Amino acid sequence: MRQQVIARMKSIWFVLVLSVGVVMSSAADDKRPEITSKPAQSLAPGYRDLAFPAPVPGTYKLPILGLASDGNVLDSSGKPTTLHTVFSDTTSPAKIVLLSFIYSTCNDVNGCPLATAVLHKIKARLEKEPELARHLRLITLSFNPEHDTPEQMKAFGTSLQGKDVEWFFLTTSSERELQPILKDYHQNIEKVYAKNGKFTGTYNHNLRVFLIDQNKQIRNIYNTELLHADTLLSDIRTLLQIDLQTDAKPSESAITTIDKSVLYTAGDNKLAYENKDYQTQSIALKHRKGQATDLLKNVKIPPLGLPEAIVPDNNPLTREKIALGRKLFYDRRLSLNNTVSCAMCHIPEQGFTSNEMATAVGIEGRTVRRNSPTLYNVAYMQSLFHDGRETNLEQQVWSPLLAHNEMANPSIGTVIEKIKKNPDYAGLFEAAFQNKPGMETIGMAIASYERTLNSANSPFDRWHYQKDKHAVNSAAQRGFTLFIGKANCNQCHSINADYALFTDNKVHNTGIGFNAAMHKPALTQSVQIAPGIYTNIPSEVINSVSEIKANDLGRYEVTQNPQDRWQYKTPTLRNISLTAPYMHNGSLATLQEVVKFYNRGGIVNDNLDPLIKPLGLSPAEICDLTAFLESLNGSNVEELVSDAFAAPIGDIE
Repeated sequence: MRQQVIARMKSIWFVLVLSVGVVMSSAADDKRPEITSKPAQSLAPGYRDLAFPAPVPGTYKLPILGLASDGNVLDSSGKPTTLHTVFSDTTSPAKIVLLSFIYSTCNDVNGCPLATAVLHKIKARLEKEPELARHLRLITLSFNPEHDTPEQMKAFGTSLQGKDVEWFFLTTSSERELQPILKDYHQNIEKVYAKNGKFTGTYNHNLRVFLIDQNKQIRNIYNTELLHADTLLSDIRTLLQIDLQTDAKPSESAITTIDKSVLYTAGDNKLAYENKDYQTQSIALKHRKGQATDLLKNVKIPPLGLPEAIVPDNNPLTREKIALGRKLFYDRRLSLNNTVSCAMCHIPEQGFTSNEMATAVGIEGRTVRRNSPTLYNVAYMQSLFHDGRETNLEQQVWSPLLAHNEMANPSIGTVIEKIKKNPDYAGLFEAAFQNKPGMETIGMAIASYERTLNSANSPFDRWHYQKDKHAVNSAAQRGFTLFIGKANCNQCHSINADYALFTDNKVHNTGIGFNAAMHKPALTQSVQIAPGIYTNIPSEVINSVSEIKANDLGRYEVTQNPQDRWQYKTPTLRNISLTAPYMHNGSLATLQEVVKFYNRGGIVNDNLDPLIKPLGLSPAEICDLTAFLESLNGSNVEELVSDAFAAPIGDIE
């Protein structure tokens, strides 16, 4: 059996080497007869020399993409273990991990063999750099446990092992053990069946290789187009740079300098909280220091991909107004009991929304029916709130100030008098408006600040509008083709020739509101009580300690037109990966859930928007469309969040 496996492995490598050889010799062999029956497969960049200089380690940063999940696996001796144990065992310090998913009989030259070939190149480099090898561990996990037994994975890896280089070849005991791992790593694997219904032994899958740091955090994900030994090694050296230079643990100041991307995310990030191996990534307040920026420039010079913002004639922007509005926005004293500011529902480091709550919470824990909408690019919105009941920012700010379940002020006059009596605001309204605090000037000030939170110049913008072909990867490019084609997303999330707001500024019924209003809750509900730990609690028990859920009819509540029931405003998609959870009630937790929801055609009801139809997207296309959505984050997000951190926080003494 072992000899058969080795023979099979050698045949695959022969095909791989032969493919490379054919490409290398094609230019010289111009007398060879042309074969037209089937076009030759183009080899992935990972087989060739890098077409551009590799990035210099340490000159860029790798954001945290989430925690690397754990799972039950078998090592090549058949011993049960876990992925996290293999990542970092007790006999050695924590290491950086390169994790690839393959199946040993794959014959797609740009699939599993590519991952193995690139890791083999890295192994060869590590043999020449023992200091680098000391910090790195290669892991290959099969997603075909039926064929790839521990014995076969051992045979598969025999010819690939190197001196003083750790390369582990793993499998699982069954598909049942494998599936949670694939799900957590968003690996879409489909078996290929013959016409007679028999499994062919091959799979449809998208190649993914994961770079995981010493804290079990995913720092990069490489697909067929991006996987190359040179760029991978630059990324590894970037993560290791301080360790390799000083061979010591970085100081706190060094951490705050290097991992700025971490500082500008949620202070106590709950990403991957659903996993048992979740570890808090909380950032101390002393590290969350910001730097003020010139917010006015975001309006005067719109970021690439945005048009000129419309500013009301009666409220032209000035730096004095913006600074005053910024101060009011972060002032907890504007609520009835001095506890809640605007920023506590529109949290800057959480996309100017709230990642940790499906729906907002007001003073004293009072329930708000809807999700906090993002304030990024709110200057371009023609209507405001999920039901579109307001049309300008100056008026909008008063709704949360007066709402009983939000900031709960009993009257407009209460807010005005509180500000007038506060010495912190002495002279500020006079400087900004040549007038005292009042209903109009308070609204104008806060609106002026919100109107500067414009964020674009995303990778998509640089690719689409500046024609930078390297700005987004091939998956995002395929996703854009789906976005404007098969998926038809641009019917509501519009794109213009010179700019893209990614919203039609209209309202639509997708079925989410209908389902929330009409769906009868289950007898029990799953409740998470700790990372990765859930329990089923009877609905009647939950209801006994809960506020009665308020009905929500969407746009109908504004127009009283029955045709407008459960219609909600189309949100912008800019910075969408920063603003989870999604929909008006925060009922969908991830972008993939959103794409899958629309792929199913929404939820059928009498008023379902005619644009909402089943899309017929494959799992691979869902991933591509998600990759496109993830390319819409603006380049100035960190700058805007840093400015927010530098804002004064109004609080009682």
